[in-house]
Amino acid sequence: MGHALGLAAAASRAGDVPVGALVVSAAGEVLGEGVNVREVEQDPTGHAEVRALREAARHTGSWRLADATLVVTLEPCPMCAGAMLLARLRTVVFGAWDPKAGACGSVWDLARDGRANHWVEVVAGVREPECSRLLLDFFRERRLR
Repeated sequence: MGHALGLAAAASRAGDVPVGALVVSAAGEVLGEGVNVREVEQDPTGHAEVRALREAARHTGSWRLADATLVVTLEPCPMCAGAMLLARLRTVVFGAWDPKAGACGSVWDLARDGRANHWVEVVAGVREPECSRLLLDFFRERRLR
């Protein structure tokens, strides 16, 4: 999560919402990483999780990331939770809950929906205070401008 927090801080410095994500193999190797680029690239799909999953798939040569874990500073949204399911991830580890758009247990629970053909193990609240603080500080500063 420390690495993801560093990525999130970099996104904030670039002017985007501070979310950082990485995909890690079962052996602990970083397969891909990403930061939010929605504002920077004006890309509605420019979420850190999607970028990390894409990079991991390129790195491994396969869209199937069955033994991998996604580590992200904010609970994934429905789009990102869907991408996790499609990539057949084993686990997602996230820091801050997203009470407005979270899809791994707060608003929705797509990651563990029994109707899907795949489920992702969810580990929530890892270093939550630090992850939340990055987001709160970012949006507080934006409102002061």
